[in-house]
Amino acid sequence: MATTRCAPGHRLLATDPERHHELGTHAAWYVVAGVVTTGVQAVLFLLLRDELGSQVANLVAIALTTVGNTEFHRRVTFAGRPSNAGKRHLQDLLTFAFYAGYGSAVLAILDAVVDRPTSWEETGTLLLASLVGGFVRFAVLRWWVFAHRTATPAHSG
Repeated sequence: MATTRCAPGHRLLATDPERHHELGTHAAWYVVAGVVTTGVQAVLFLLLRDELGSQVANLVAIALTTVGNTEFHRRVTFAGRPSNAGKRHLQDLLTFAFYAGYGSAVLAILDAVVDRPTSWEETGTLLLASLVGGFVRFAVLRWWVFAHRTATPAHSG
């Protein structure tokens, strides 16, 4: 990540190679967790869809996978980074709300465009929506929930 340096003798933009390596590691683990979670969500959706209907099946699948996914990110993807428990719980709630609203809207749009969509069409649409939403979630996790903290010097007074 680029940092701004205004002191004489420093380049205006300096890059920290460790931060770039860290970003790659975080992204790799995030993709692994995302693929597994999205697969579990898809299977749950397909298993529950006929019994509960598309909207409720989507909500149940999201609810069952969101907490486990965030916990995986806390323990593996962003291991060693401090995070506030309240912020993690808020992130869980916001993630659920985002995917629930987003997934419900996507299913409603599909239903308006396609007369009686099949379970596979609905699942494919939700998978595509999950991919797009995943980019947003990675940014939120990396730069807010598990943000890189630099030590601040103690104030001497």
